[in-house]
Amino acid sequence: MIGECLTEYAGLPVVDFLEDEEDRPTPSSVVWRLHSMYGEEGFLGTVDRFVQEVDTSKVTALVIGDWGVQGGKDLSSAGARDALVEHAAAFPALRSLFLGDITFELSEISWLQQSDLAPLLVAYPALEELTVRGVGDTYVDPDVLALHVPGHPSLRSLTVQSGGLPGRVVREIVSSSPLPLERLELWLGVEHYGYDVVPEDLAPILSGEAFPGLRHLGLRNAQDTGDWARRLTASPLLARLTSVDLSLGSLRGKDVEHLIASVPLLAHLESLDLHHHYLSKEETERVRAAFAETGVRVDLSDRREVRGDEDDLFTYYPSVGE
Repeated sequence: MIGECLTEYAGLPVVDFLEDEEDRPTPSSVVWRLHSMYGEEGFLGTVDRFVQEVDTSKVTALVIGDWGVQGGKDLSSAGARDALVEHAAAFPALRSLFLGDITFELSEISWLQQSDLAPLLVAYPALEELTVRGVGDTYVDPDVLALHVPGHPSLRSLTVQSGGLPGRVVREIVSSSPLPLERLELWLGVEHYGYDVVPEDLAPILSGEAFPGLRHLGLRNAQDTGDWARRLTASPLLARLTSVDLSLGSLRGKDVEHLIASVPLLAHLESLDLHHHYLSKEETERVRAAFAETGVRVDLSDRREVRGDEDDLFTYYPSVGE
C-alpha cells in the first residue's frame, strides 16, 4: 500500500500549495502539489487561486493530489483534468505531471477513479512526462482511465500505476503511436482488481515496433512477473533497453533458473530492478552471483516470505495497493 505522498518528482522537491503563505519558493525551484483543502474552495478553487497567486509561467512540474468530494460523491479525475485543460495557457513551461498522488488513507490505488486523459495531453503538447495513479471501476463510474491519443510530439515518459490494469488501457497506449516514448512503466496488478492484460496486448511493445525509442521498460506490481520476464527475454525489444524494472512483483523459486539462464541476454543492461520478490535467501544469492561479473546493477532488496497457498497469494493480493 502507498502510505506516503511524493517528496520528489521530476528531479525537484515537492511542496504543497497552501493557503495564506507569506514566503513561497521560486516557482521553478519546486514541484507544486495541488489538492483539495476540504473547505468551500475545493480542488477547482485551489487551482484557480494557484494560477492567480503564483507565476505559473515558470512552473515546470505539477503533482495533483486528492481532488476531493462533491455532493457526497467521490469525483473521478475528470474535474482535475478539466481544470488543467482550462488553464493550459497559464502553464507554458509545464513538462512533468503526476495525477493521483493519493495515499491509502484516502483511497486504495485500486479505488482511484481516473478519467479520459486524452484531452489533457492534447492541451499540453509540450508535456514530456506523465504519471497516472489508478484506473477506475466502470461499475462505480463509466468515466475511467483512457489514454488513446492520436500522437503526441513530446511525451517521452509514461507511467500508469495500478492495482489491476485492463488490457484495454495497454491497447490504447499502443494505438496512440507515434509517441516518442523512451520510458514506459506499467503496474499490472492482479485479476481481482481488473488486470486482464494478455501477451497480444504487449506484443507491439515487446516487438519494438510501437515505440522505437524505448530504452526503459517497467512491468511492475504483477501477479505473474515470471511469465512477463520470459516474454521480455524472448523479445526483440530487450536488446534496445538500458534498464528493466520487474519490481513489486511475484518472482519466486520457479523463476530462478530462467533468470540465471538469461544473464547473457540481460548483461548489457545498466540496471535490473527486482526488488520486492519471493525468492529464498539461497535463491537470491544465486541470482546475485550470476550477475556479479556483468556490471548490471541488480536490486534484489525487500525479500518477502511466502505464507499459505502460493497461487492464492499472487492471484488475489497485489504487492502495492488494494
